Amino acid sequence: MTPEYLRGVPGPARPVLSFFLSGLCALLLGQSRAVAEQDTIRPSVVKIHTTQRLPDFVRPWTKAPLREISGTGFVIDGKRILTNSHVVTYPSQIYVQPYQSAEKFPAKVVAFSASMDLAVLSLEDETFFNDRPALNLDEGLPRVKAPVNVYGFPVGGDQISVTEGISSRVEYTAYYYGVAGLRIQIDAALNPGNSGGPAISDGRVIGVAFSGLSTADNIGYLIPAEEVRTFLADIADGKYDGKPQLWEEFQTIENDALRTWLKVPKDAGGCMITRCRTEDADFPLHQRDVVTKIGDHVLDRSGNVRLGDDLQVMFTYYVPQLAQDGSVPLTLLRGGETLQVAAPVAARRKRVIPRLDGGYPSYFILGPLVFSTATAELVSGLVNDQRYLAFLAGKKSPLISRVNDVPAFEGEELVVVPSPFFSHRLTKGYDSPALHVVAKVNDVAVKNLAHLVELVRDSKDEFLEFKFAELEVETLVFRRQELLDSTEDILTDNGIRKQFSDDLNSVWKP
Repeated sequence: MTPEYLRGVPGPARPVLSFFLSGLCALLLGQSRAVAEQDTIRPSVVKIHTTQRLPDFVRPWTKAPLREISGTGFVIDGKRILTNSHVVTYPSQIYVQPYQSAEKFPAKVVAFSASMDLAVLSLEDETFFNDRPALNLDEGLPRVKAPVNVYGFPVGGDQISVTEGISSRVEYTAYYYGVAGLRIQIDAALNPGNSGGPAISDGRVIGVAFSGLSTADNIGYLIPAEEVRTFLADIADGKYDGKPQLWEEFQTIENDALRTWLKVPKDAGGCMITRCRTEDADFPLHQRDVVTKIGDHVLDRSGNVRLGDDLQVMFTYYVPQLAQDGSVPLTLLRGGETLQVAAPVAARRKRVIPRLDGGYPSYFILGPLVFSTATAELVSGLVNDQRYLAFLAGKKSPLISRVNDVPAFEGEELVVVPSPFFSHRLTKGYDSPALHVVAKVNDVAVKNLAHLVELVRDSKDEFLEFKFAELEVETLVFRRQELLDSTEDILTDNGIRKQFSDDLNSVWKP
């Protein structure tokens, strides 16, 4: 029986029209489903307003001027909101603004990871969550070519924005501070304000928007749901410990001469250790060891392992999953012999230039001089400016040469002069020591900032001599009592409330 809508249509044209109308119905049905999905997602997506007070690394006794930024977050289970850590770092105030509302709810950070760029907020008024349900995180691995809708509040408007695309690439890559994880690339551009927003596929969160690529069109990056689940499991006890990692350096073994030299069988894969975290004789990993398996997962010649049906990632992906009691099982080739070892892993690696992790830099003011602990954030800002990078490299500064070093002894840190002299007659004839690393005070090697303070505190010498680690830098000599006597006047003249950061109070005044 001919359908009513085909009556009057010539017989030969009926199949074509029927096919067209069926496709149109499917398209409209898909669009209606997308609209329905958006209606259920939008109430759980929020705009985040943050007033930030960032550190001032040049003037560590103060903070950078207040600045206001905005981003996106979304409701997750436990009456919490998930977003990027860079949206809520160094907060003075945080407010959460619901979809289609002018009301703003005070919030606070309860957990964050600077390395994975994730943070969780809580709200003082939990009635906020009564009609804003938690979004569900996707299970399993991210899928390539999955359709994606990214929700957020990017610049250019006040209303929620929904951009559409597909997940075009999934890879295991570096995040921040040496930590690695899975990352999804999508073909939808992400703009300032999108950060922290959910990426939805089939009604579930497959990732969190966190960065875009300014040098290319329509490329954005997501933190996959798998990484989010790992982060949330970590903070279940109230603090973030971090992802266990191998801190060795590796090299692929694709070259035939290298493989022969290492005595690697023809059909074997693996990854060669080029540098171990320590050279201790009892350390289970050695330079030139070839990792052939992690747990039961076999490495190929590029050091990759298979993940799911269509993904290959660096073998270190499995370290957090397989780590137990501070070690991970590896199979090695050493001089052609196969070994099974428990390789030590750690979430953090001590560095001579540590990172602040949301804190503020320590400092000590002595007369016209300012001393501070060199931090990863300070160095990162310097090396990203070609002028400073060239200056530091030319001086052979430890800020460059030791940026990835572990401490040579317990408590070792670099002490830097972060800013020029305060104006005072005591500095007559001296060049500015700004950005130089203090090596010695009165010929005693400086271990860290607290040690420098102790050396000044305990000195009974008439003079204080400061030597620096860089090439062609002047030695500074001052009368000790004149430095001490000038300090209060310099603090007053420059409107500085405190001579040193709180952590040095018990050192300077034991």
